[in-house]
Amino acid sequence: MTIATLLLVFSSCDKKDETTSFSNTITIENVLNSKPLVQSGIFKGTSSPPVIFPGASVSISFYATKGQAVTFATMYGWSNDLFFAPDNPGIKLYDNDGSPITGDVSSQIKLWDNGTRINQPPGMNVSHPGTAETTPKNISEVRGMDAQGNIYRIASDLVKTTLAYDGNSKFTLTIRNTSGGTANETPLSPGAWAISYIAGNDLLNPMPIYTNGQLSINGLTNLAEAGNNEPLGAYLTSITGIFTPLSPVLVVVYQGEENPFYKVGENDRGEGLKELAQKGNADILAAKLQTKSNVKKVYILKDRMNTVLLPAMGVKAGDKVSQQLTLSKGDRIAIATMYGFSNDWYFATKGNGIDATIKGNVSDNIELYDNGTAIDQYPGAGITQAVFGGTPLPENKPIQAVSNPNAYTTLPPTNQIIKVTIN
Repeated sequence: MTIATLLLVFSSCDKKDETTSFSNTITIENVLNSKPLVQSGIFKGTSSPPVIFPGASVSISFYATKGQAVTFATMYGWSNDLFFAPDNPGIKLYDNDGSPITGDVSSQIKLWDNGTRINQPPGMNVSHPGTAETTPKNISEVRGMDAQGNIYRIASDLVKTTLAYDGNSKFTLTIRNTSGGTANETPLSPGAWAISYIAGNDLLNPMPIYTNGQLSINGLTNLAEAGNNEPLGAYLTSITGIFTPLSPVLVVVYQGEENPFYKVGENDRGEGLKELAQKGNADILAAKLQTKSNVKKVYILKDRMNTVLLPAMGVKAGDKVSQQLTLSKGDRIAIATMYGFSNDWYFATKGNGIDATIKGNVSDNIELYDNGTAIDQYPGAGITQAVFGGTPLPENKPIQAVSNPNAYTTLPPTNQIIKVTIN
């Protein structure tokens, strides 16, 4: 075979390779190991020992959206195993119209019997830990008198709680010991507090500290009997973290040297990315992309059951979606999906997308971005976040990667939230 013939054969093969199409399947998964509590913590007095004496107070600051509630527990110090706490799911923070509640909320606080010790007459002469119940009893509310006939004033006479709204979904709860001079004077122990995520209309954990009518667990007994808040605080920390769905996923097959719908450092182009980043609506951006000459195909991938992709919850794996793509040499792939519990954050392929010939786990090509079109709030606890029925407050900033840690929280690495594979 002559050299000229060989060149002709190889030239023909190259041309054939350029026009031959092939198929790959892209899969996007929400792999977040989600937690039910958005925030939690512990508190203590400023004295030594760090109890809250009559007349003293302690304050807790936190973020919340409509439907969320704050709960806490602190020991009635001069008792065997009594504690103060709001009824579940906690202190209501917003009116039905979405207005923040402020002022005195003491009427929501109650006194509870942990059920693990026989109650002595309350006062400074109570012996600790006291006599254990032969068989631990279920937690029960003390309504003026305990099981041994000891008398108590209503909880709101002994503990005053007030709410202040600091703006941008931030509250401060102040707990003041007002038992001084009463027949039930007592110090309050160091305590613990928590706020649950809300998904749809349901709190993920509406009873994180105790359950009325059930046995004390997860370190509450340490607090109720001895004022030791560390075991309960450690438990609450273990179930506090990140929870977010991912919106229906936009997948774009295109050619060229630039991502067709965004660029870091530029402002939102007004083509529909804002609607995806703020509300999880990919339809507007998809329609615009279909009119661009370098875009070959646009898909919107939705979970068949939930529409959104829910994270892993307990033994239930996170949701995932897949799509077979018809590709050619030179094609690139870009995706975008909203970080659902945010104001305008979205996951997207970095830079100029992913080479369509690459296979395997390509999650390292994904980054979390702030679209710069809505003022940020605590993720999962912002009253203006669209997922909770809010209206995002507008801003006009360039698109940037979300800092981690950011002003509100620390997120897991991106590849521990979203997984993208091509096979």
